[in-house]
Order: sequence, then structure tokens, then C-alpha cells
Amino acid sequence: MNTVRMSTTVVQGSTRWVDQALEWVRLIIGIMLAVILPTALLGRFISGETLVQSSVQNTVLVQAMAILVSDLLLRQLTLFPGSRASFYIVPVFTACYIALFIFYFVSRFGYSRSQLFFGYFVLIGWYFLTYFVSKRIRRPRFALVPGGNVSDLKSTREIEAVMINDPHEPLNDYDGVIADFRARLSGDWERLIAARAISGQPVYHSKQVLESITGQVSIEHLSENNFGSLIPSLGYAAVKSLIDKISCILLLPVLIPLLLIVAALVRSSSPGPVLFRQTRIGFRGEPFSIYKFRTMVGCVGPACREDVITRSNDTRITPIGRFLRRSRLDELPQIINILRGEMSWIGPRPEAELLSKWYGSELPFYPYRHIVRPGISGWAQVNQGHVAALDEVLGKLRYDFFYIKYFSPSLDILIALRTARVLLMGIGWR
Repeated sequence: MNTVRMSTTVVQGSTRWVDQALEWVRLIIGIMLAVILPTALLGRFISGETLVQSSVQNTVLVQAMAILVSDLLLRQLTLFPGSRASFYIVPVFTACYIALFIFYFVSRFGYSRSQLFFGYFVLIGWYFLTYFVSKRIRRPRFALVPGGNVSDLKSTREIEAVMINDPHEPLNDYDGVIADFRARLSGDWERLIAARAISGQPVYHSKQVLESITGQVSIEHLSENNFGSLIPSLGYAAVKSLIDKISCILLLPVLIPLLLIVAALVRSSSPGPVLFRQTRIGFRGEPFSIYKFRTMVGCVGPACREDVITRSNDTRITPIGRFLRRSRLDELPQIINILRGEMSWIGPRPEAELLSKWYGSELPFYPYRHIVRPGISGWAQVNQGHVAALDEVLGKLRYDFFYIKYFSPSLDILIALRTARVLLMGIGWR
């Protein structure tokens, strides 16, 4: 028995060592491609820079450190099984390179701009390539401890989940163990979980794994919500609100001409006001007036919630309104709401007051989404699009709770990039 345990530990340790070695190889090659290669190519053949120049030396050193930080952050974000590295590659490296430019701007150090841009795109391409190759070669394999809510993981494509039947079964062929920590397990299964954790093998809670795979938070029962862990970072919330307002002020010179053009198009297309105002429920459940460019005729009746819901192929939408909705230009006036502190660029989409009251009466957990400021775009919007039916709203609520639970700069950057994709493809509008 001791021999079996010893061999299991050795094999597991060897497997983890190989995985870690491959991660470091990926990092080293990434630095060579993103730092050394552009230094040789761009410095010599394009801009005439050489390695002895201080600007090139500064770029090489600081960029290599930024790549190291980005790689370590990427590993943390993809720690849970089923986490999609493809979701985080662009946001993580974009954030780190933006930080690089800010550092150079503040410090006044010389740097090679062409080298940074070249290295940025090469690095993202390299990490995407290694991600998709590793995904096709090998899918992570996990042992499921029977009991509780683990059966849903057997149908996921991101991981290979195998239910084990014997608590004494060697688990050297698995990347980790997944169990429902809230289930009532027998002493043998609990000893297995403890032994795997002590040996260094990863042991995960099934609920967290399912969240990382689906991008949703379970809300079926109050005991499953972990509201205490869903409270967002108050520090980041304050910083985010400040960034929202500063970015709006900086964008105003660019947006004002566009706002005037769109306003003229709306005015000439159909009778009625240019701006559409509607009462919605926002931060901490407070009602506020949201501003949008009018895209309908005979829009919203105050007495009936069906008038608040935009249906597919809604006949009230004007021709110019259809274009504005597809391009999301109708949302531009909400920059006023951001400046007033009522909204953010990123957050759960605010619902009309009538709909919010209806959803709140049907879904007990619905009001909790108001713990953060609503946004022009959000996690639910880039994953699910526009919804109105009650069963769809339940799925949207799971996405909103996931955003609140993992409220962070990296998730906001990811949503912003996926919003750009939605805008370019014109998907999810009504």
C-alpha cells in the first residue's frame, strides 16, 4: 500500500513538474519572440537603433518584466479547471502594455515605440497559438468524488471529468480532484480528499469549477449564493467610478460631433424628440432617468410592461433606429449618466422600472444585481445578448452575479474587448 502511494506521488509530482516546465518554456520563448526578435529586426532594419542605445535597453528590460508579470497573472486567472485562457490573453497583455506606456510617459524614459507594438502583437499571437495547440493535444482530466452536485461536470467539453467509485483508487492519471465540499461524504471519501490535498494534488470545489466553465453563478438557493463572497471590491469600485468620469471628459471632444450628427439624423427621420428618457433602476436600487437616442415611434407606454419590452423585428423601430441599435450608437447619450455617477461603462445593464419590479417579484435574488453601478455593456450582454422572458432573465442574472463576484479590472477589460467584437459583428441587438 505504501509503495502504491509513493509511486502515485512521484508520478503526480513528475506530471506537475512537466506542466510547470512547459509554462516556463512558453514564457521564455515568448520573451525571445516579443523582445529579442523585434530588437534585432526593428532596431537594425527599420529605425536604425542598436542595442547600445539606452532607449532600446530600457525597452528590453521593462518589456521583459511586464511579460513576466502578465504571464504570472494569466496563470492565476486560469487556475481553475475549465477557465478559458483565450478569454484572458488579450485583456491581460493589453492592460500590462498600457501600464508600460503610462510608465514611460510618467518616467520620461526613452523607449522604442515600434519595438513595443511589434512585441505586443507577436506575444498575443504566440500565446494564442500555444493555447489552441495545447487544447487540441490534451484536455485536462479530473476525478469526480461522488456525492452532491458534481454530475453536471460530466457533460462539459472543457475538461474530462471521470466519476470514481473507490476511495482507495490511485489517482495518478488525473490532473486534480473535484468534489462538492457541501455534500455529506463518508469518512473514506473525506480522507481521500484530505490525502490528495496534503500530497499537493489540486482539489477543487465543484461549484467554483462550474462557475469558471459557464461564466455564471448559481442562484437556485440562498445557501448557494455565498453573498458574503459576492460583495465587490469597494476600493476598485471607487477607482473605477473615477476612471469612468475622466474617460468621459477626455472623450467628449471626439463624441460631441458624433452626437450632433446622430441627433440630426434622428430628428429628420421621424417626428418626436431626439432623446428618449426612461426611468430605470440603478446603483443600490435607486431609480434614475437613462438617456438614449430615440429609435422608435410611439415608444413606451407607462402602464404596460409589454410596451417596455423590445421584441424581435419590432415594428416601432424606425429605419435609422435600426442602424443605431445595431451599431449601439443609440447608447451614446448615456455618457451623461456616467458623468452624473449613475452608470459606468461596464456593469449589469439597468432594467426599466416596471420590468425591474416584475423580475424582483418573481426572482428573489434579482435586486442583488444593484450592488454595483449599471453599465452600458456588461458580462451578460457579451455572453447572452438582449433578453426579456423570465427564464432568460434568470440566466442573465447568473451572468450578472458572476460579474459581481469576480469584479476586477481584468474582467472589465475582457468585457470591453468582447463588446468591441459584438459591435463589429452586430450581434445580440433588438
